[in-house]
Amino acid sequence: MADTTTSRIRPRTADDLPGLGDLLVRVHELDGYPVEGVADPIAWLTSDNELAALTAEKDGQVVGHVMLSYPTEGDAAATEWARREDQPLDAIAVLGRLFIAPEARGEALGARLTDSATEIARRLGRRAVLDVMAKDKAAIRTYEKLGWERIAEVEHTFGDGQSVPAYAYVSPLE
Repeated sequence: MADTTTSRIRPRTADDLPGLGDLLVRVHELDGYPVEGVADPIAWLTSDNELAALTAEKDGQVVGHVMLSYPTEGDAAATEWARREDQPLDAIAVLGRLFIAPEARGEALGARLTDSATEIARRLGRRAVLDVMAKDKAAIRTYEKLGWERIAEVEHTFGDGQSVPAYAYVSPLE
């Protein structure tokens, strides 16, 4: 029997936030992502620094999310890339808040969200960077398969002085 499911990547809307918030709580319970926790999932999904946010949808249900943000001095990957390439922070976009519903994994939605966000960064004249927790092996495999380059070992800091080992990556040029 043919697979009749359909999925698409589209801009996130306010109507997506409740479903994405519930999904984020499930992902955190399963994967420990985000390490910051999800006491207020809607607040975590939104940011004053947002450049763009995308939703993955499958058969009319939200099943994934990614955000591009303006970098701040606290973004380890952005700081590393800016220092390394002598680039101003306004030439960089930070890719983050990427997660996929457990039941939708294995369908390349994480790769599609990453590629879509990277293309938006390019159109904005920015190079995309990210940090990924060292424990998140599947995410690391996805980024490397997509041609992202590891540029540094960093610490992802959060909460009240907490940190976890992470890697900083920069997107491919094309």
